[in-house]
Amino acid sequence: MSTVMLKKAKTLEPLNPNKSTALFGGKSSGILNWNDIAYPHWYKMYKRLIGNFWQADEVNMASDVKQFSTLTEAEKDAYLKIIGLLSTLDAPQTRTALLLSLYATDPSVQSIMAVIAQQEAVHNESYSYVLSSVVSLDEQNESFQLGRTDPVLMKRNEHVTNHYNLFVEEPTIENILKTMVYTALLEGMFFYSGFAFFYNLARHNKMVGTSTMVSYINRDELEHGRFIAELFRATLGENPEHNTEEFMDWVYQAFETSVENEIEWSRYVLAEVEGIDLDEMAGYVKYRANKMLRMMGLSELYPEFVDNPMRWIRAYVDNFDGTKTDFFEQKSRQYTKTSDLNGFDDL
Repeated sequence: MSTVMLKKAKTLEPLNPNKSTALFGGKSSGILNWNDIAYPHWYKMYKRLIGNFWQADEVNMASDVKQFSTLTEAEKDAYLKIIGLLSTLDAPQTRTALLLSLYATDPSVQSIMAVIAQQEAVHNESYSYVLSSVVSLDEQNESFQLGRTDPVLMKRNEHVTNHYNLFVEEPTIENILKTMVYTALLEGMFFYSGFAFFYNLARHNKMVGTSTMVSYINRDELEHGRFIAELFRATLGENPEHNTEEFMDWVYQAFETSVENEIEWSRYVLAEVEGIDLDEMAGYVKYRANKMLRMMGLSELYPEFVDNPMRWIRAYVDNFDGTKTDFFEQKSRQYTKTSDLNGFDDL
C-alpha cells in the first residue's frame, strides 16, 4: 500500500482540466464550474449547506437566563460539561475541514469544506454565546477547560486527537480516510448524547433557547455527516488499494471503541439527570453508529439497534419542509428557504 505524502493542491494550474481527475492527488485547474464536476450531485449538497445559514445571537436566550439557576445541581453540572465537550469537538472541526480542503484537488470539495468550516466556527461561537448568557466568565472559562482537564473527556477524545494530529504530520490517502472516519463519528454520533440532554431539558420546558440553538447545530451536523460519508466512499472508490480487510477492520474497531467511549461518557455526565434512561441512551448511540456506517457504505455493527430507541428526540429537530417550530410556543419561524433541496436523513 502506498504511503506517498500528498502535496497541498495548487491554487491555479491553468493547463490542467477544470474537472478534477481525482479527489486527492489528482489534477485540476482550480477553476470551479459547478456544471462540470466529477460528482454532479454534490452541488445539491452545497446548496443544502448554504441554505442552513444562521447566527448564534439570533436565538433569544432570555428565558434561559432566568431558568438556569432553577436547574438541579445535576442538570447544571451536565449542562456545563456537555457544552465543554461540544466546544472541544467543534473547535478542531473548523481547522480539519480547512486541512481537508487544502489537500483536495477537486474544487467542489474545496468549496463544500469551506462552507462546513464556516458553520463549525459558528457552532463554536454559539457555545460561547450560550454560556455567556447563563454563567459568569469564570464558569465559562472552566467549562472550556474541560477538554484538557477532565480525565473521562480526555480519554473519550484521545483517538480523535491522535488521528487528527497524524493527518497533519503525515498527509497520506490512508490518514485522510481515517480522518474522515473520525469526522463522520464526530458529526454523526459523538455529539448526540449531548444533544439528547438539551432536548430532554426542553421536553420538561427548561432551557428552550439552548435546545433551539442545539437543533440548528444538529441540522448542520446531519448535512456535514452526510457529505463526509459520501466523500469517504468516493475517496475509497478512487483508491481501491486502500479497500482492504485490514483497513476495514480498523474502521470497525474505531467505531466500536468510539461507541464504548461515548456510552461511558454518557453514563458519567448524565447519571443523575432526571428523564434520561441510560440504557436507552446506549442504544441510541449504537443506532447512530449503525446509521453512519450505512451512510459510509459499510455494514451495521449493532443489528438489534436499527431503529431509533429515543423517538421523542425527533420532536425537537427541523421538519422536512425547512420550517422550525418551537415545541412549546408553537411559533413557526423560517429556518432555511424552502426548495426541492430541503430535507435530511432523520435522526
